[in-house]
Amino acid sequence: MPITVVNSTLCHPIASFPSSTFHSHQFSKRISGKGTWVCQRGRLYVKSSKLEAKRDEVSPKSSDTSSKSSSFLSFLCPLLKVFSGGDPSQERNHALEVATSSLASVARLPWGSRVSTASIDNSDVSSNPPLRLQLFEFEACPFCRRVREAMTELDLSVEVYPCPKGSVRHRELVRRSGGKEMFPFLVDPNTETLMYESGDIVKYLFKQYGNGRGPSTGLLESTLFTGWMPTLLRAGRGMSLWDKASTDLPPKMLELFSYENNPYSRLVREALCELELPYVLHNIGEGSTRMNSLLNASGSNKVPFLVDPNTGVQLGDYQKILAYLFQTYSSAASA
Repeated sequence: MPITVVNSTLCHPIASFPSSTFHSHQFSKRISGKGTWVCQRGRLYVKSSKLEAKRDEVSPKSSDTSSKSSSFLSFLCPLLKVFSGGDPSQERNHALEVATSSLASVARLPWGSRVSTASIDNSDVSSNPPLRLQLFEFEACPFCRRVREAMTELDLSVEVYPCPKGSVRHRELVRRSGGKEMFPFLVDPNTETLMYESGDIVKYLFKQYGNGRGPSTGLLESTLFTGWMPTLLRAGRGMSLWDKASTDLPPKMLELFSYENNPYSRLVREALCELELPYVLHNIGEGSTRMNSLLNASGSNKVPFLVDPNTGVQLGDYQKILAYLFQTYSSAASA
């Protein structure tokens, strides 16, 4: 008998799997910051027996690459934090912020800005799977960035579960579901697929939602050459949990209209990651089929645009969005 995973926030199922696929903890349970299960309405998290069976089948090359990348990030994280400007909630030098984010966009200029022609021509098939994909990642990770770039090209809306260093929620979910804390981690409830490894994820996304079209030229290979540039230029923003972030999860997911290589959207995504706030990412690259949705919501085609259904707030200016997020979702605000 299949089990349907329901997201009460979005009022539709987010997955329907055979019951044997799940390690069920009741529909009302959710993981807390301490790694224990606590009651919260409308969520069930997946533990895949298929993925468990494949844990020992990861190729040595793939595991070695992931291990080296993780080690490098572990070394880089505290080093970059020294240059990141301190508390992300404090007043910023916005000219410098925009300049470094713009340079990061230039470094990744060919990718993550527009929808591929194949996706536009076949929007009903490639861009709108019945159930949203779920991506566990963190903004500063170059391998996560490659997956987000592919999602922009494929015009996919996804649920993003940020997993910053010091995570109190989502990293534990990934470890319990897949057996290890490695990012990015993709869950596709449409095909019962759970997947590590950014290269494999990108190939999967194009095969499944690109109508046979392969990744754009250089997307898979480029991470080794320019993929680290945004991480370095942004001094590791979007890598670590803000120490004053609220541990209370909002009942409804925030929504962000964005595209991967937009310099202003990057600043907002960094903040969402540092606050570990899950959100629905509506990719609005050039040629997106969702442009009318953005126009209807904001009256403009500019991104970023944030919608917070928990408070009714809608904002389109990145500085106002940053101020709002750090004020609303700080530990002091939830006390």
